Amino acid sequence: MNVAYTKMHGTGNMILVVDRRHANGPPPSPDQLRRLGDDATGPGFDQLMWVEASDDPTIAARYRVFNSDGSEVEQCGNGVRCIASFLANESGHVQAFTLLSPAGPVDASVDDDGLVAVSMGMPEFEPDRIPFVAKERAPRYSLAVGDAEYEACVVSMGNPHCILHVDDVDAAPVNELGPLLEHHERFPQRANIGFAHIHDRRRMDLRVFERGVGETAACGTGACAAVVTGQNLGLLDEAVDVRLPGGQVVVSWRGGSEPVWLTGNAEYISEGIMDL
Repeated sequence: MNVAYTKMHGTGNMILVVDRRHANGPPPSPDQLRRLGDDATGPGFDQLMWVEASDDPTIAARYRVFNSDGSEVEQCGNGVRCIASFLANESGHVQAFTLLSPAGPVDASVDDDGLVAVSMGMPEFEPDRIPFVAKERAPRYSLAVGDAEYEACVVSMGNPHCILHVDDVDAAPVNELGPLLEHHERFPQRANIGFAHIHDRRRMDLRVFERGVGETAACGTGACAAVVTGQNLGLLDEAVDVRLPGGQVVVSWRGGSEPVWLTGNAEYISEGIMDL
């Protein structure tokens, strides 16, 4: 089966948008995803966004999210920005709409300058809803890895995140400690691991070791997680510029039951056909 795709990126996070709103057929199998996600054997991607039609007239489309290791996950902030840009470009005039993710509805708007803002829902700090193994909710938790202990913040942005604060993200042991914490026994569904350095109340550096992918140039939900946990500690203002290896995004949250907003770019790279 030949399936068309559009390759895009959000802040350097490589995204494959596969529009199946007018077609039938299942998404790729885990083996196919691993082959397609490797740029030596396929188009290459960090996440594949499988876009489907919605029966609800208030929902522009629904989508599923697949990692390059073949796993399906709940949300991808950079990926949903790419879908929003794709749909806005297709329509030529509709710049605001609602999408349905596995984690719930997402409002999206595309500015004339191409920047895309998406509502990522409310952060979830309760351990059993992240999920994270803990007796009670706390602003920080101590995680044991071998003989070492690490203080970390934990939150769900539709997917589980663990945030460590470091003095220098360039020197952080992302590729050594990231996989150990991703698979830590206290994360029943694994976790995305963020290494954050707060410059001041409005600026942060961040690197993310993504669950099922490894370190990526950017992680939208990771940026949201790093900001809301920093706000929860009283360290950050309502809107924060987050600098990632692939570029910069803005995360804003008013707290309480308000959704977290993620704003950044969504850039086209290429189009093609893949054989499923």
